[in-house]
Amino acid sequence: MIWLYRKLLDRCLAKLVRRGSFLVVWPDGSRSEYGGTEGFRAGIHLKTDEAVKRVSLNPGLALGEAYMDESLTPLNGTIHDVLCVLMDNQNDVRLPLIALAQKTGRMLRPVLQANNAIRSKQNVAHHYDLNGRLYSLFLDRDRQYSCAYFTSDDMSLDDAQLAKKRHIAAKLNLDRPGLEVLDIGCGWGGMALTLAKEFGAQVTGITLSEEQLDAARARAEQEGLTEQVSFELMDYRAMNRQFDRIVSVGMFEHVGMPNYETFFKTVKSCLKPDGVALIHSIGRFEGPGSTNPWIAKYIFPGGYSPALSEVLGPVEKAGLRTTDIEILRLHYAKTLSHWRRRFTANRDAIASIYDERFCRMFEFYLSGSELAFRLSDHMNFQIQLVRKQEALPLTRDYMVETERRASQFASAAD
Repeated sequence: MIWLYRKLLDRCLAKLVRRGSFLVVWPDGSRSEYGGTEGFRAGIHLKTDEAVKRVSLNPGLALGEAYMDESLTPLNGTIHDVLCVLMDNQNDVRLPLIALAQKTGRMLRPVLQANNAIRSKQNVAHHYDLNGRLYSLFLDRDRQYSCAYFTSDDMSLDDAQLAKKRHIAAKLNLDRPGLEVLDIGCGWGGMALTLAKEFGAQVTGITLSEEQLDAARARAEQEGLTEQVSFELMDYRAMNRQFDRIVSVGMFEHVGMPNYETFFKTVKSCLKPDGVALIHSIGRFEGPGSTNPWIAKYIFPGGYSPALSEVLGPVEKAGLRTTDIEILRLHYAKTLSHWRRRFTANRDAIASIYDERFCRMFEFYLSGSELAFRLSDHMNFQIQLVRKQEALPLTRDYMVETERRASQFASAAD
């Protein structure tokens, strides 16, 4: 029966690889080459018949699993090279099995993304309650686990993450000290602490990650900001206070499509009448889709990166007004490239915390994610929201001026 699975995979690769070249060494040692044009070059060794079967039937899930268990190994390169070839070609060709899996994934979204409070906490713990040292080994100093903002091509990761925080702060229009800010999905506290230190805000950060909560509280204590910044273990749906500003960075991807209207109604109810909110999220250019099954199983269960067409409807139904939208195109590709290189440089240390299988899982995740932004349809969006049109100045000049002042303040402090 294995010949049938091999034939199926052979036909898929022959149809898929139009740019670049791709080599497969089969379990019996025979070789097949695909493509052969200019472009990325890579190869794999499928070591077992079971790997051939699984990859032929469900490549979206099985490719990553086979790499994790070493029944698939790259040839003359890395898994990043392998994914470069495959993802560079996937937008041009719709393979029936992959198209069917994507259609099924879209149909199942109401179930897979039904993230109530209990499931949301479980989903967050799956990824964010890992050993805290792991993230310190590949993120920036501030542990910003979201898209950075590169104002120049040669910008360091630390500077780009600081620029991201200031870019978002500028859109919040923190025009006077003492404004109360809600940070939904506060991570390790970096955004909240920056808003307090540089803009004089009073910040409440909420998270579902116990590990992040402990780290964020420790940082506030260490920096002497406990009078300005507090952190709580709380689901966004449980918040019942009103704030001058609301910010959410890299959390909306975990809300789940069935909960978008609830999320934005919560934002509205927690926003003072003259308040401003800024939502920063991963999105996709090409309309509604589904989460890659490997990502959903191993990295972000319940997660989904929406198209703007799926977001703006719930915003309108919630009674909020969209005052600004910015698309960050390749910024996350650059961010992930930094993370991937740092992960590689610290791979031995990470393997000592977990194991080789975990390292291969994270390598597949970081490479696949980077290429989703560089070669596929992923991007980041920032949406500014208000309840009243009069809440903001007529033009965007205040954003540029705020970022300029923040940079000057930092230069003077140095």
